[in-house]
Amino acid sequence: MDLSMDKGHRFVEETQSPEGAAAWKHQLDEFAPGASDWVVGAVFGGTYQREGLELRDRQMLNMAGLAAMGGTEPQLTGHIKTAVDVAGMSVEDVAECFVHLMPYIGVPKTLAAMRCMKDAFPDGPLGRP
Repeated sequence: MDLSMDKGHRFVEETQSPEGAAAWKHQLDEFAPGASDWVVGAVFGGTYQREGLELRDRQMLNMAGLAAMGGTEPQLTGHIKTAVDVAGMSVEDVAECFVHLMPYIGVPKTLAAMRCMKDAFPDGPLGRP
């Protein structure tokens, strides 16, 4: 697998707001300078560049994993936004993902995921794709 900082940076620019990207990079680099470079190169410039899954599929997997883990609300909120704003999912599609997960992850974690949807779209689903 090839790792590419250039592809990683392009991916971040195409899928995240400048403020959002700056926030997670600062959190990683504040106490471990350069740690965000690993995420950009290995994750966004590596794993995300592999063939076989579309961005929509990757976002569904990311949301499922983060919802199942719990305690990852800022990241889950960001992936919800990316799923709708970039990956072609509707708000209803995202909600159905969490409903589908409910028997596997439980009602409390599903409720937490739905709160992340509210954080991602504070005005509700109206006017969203």
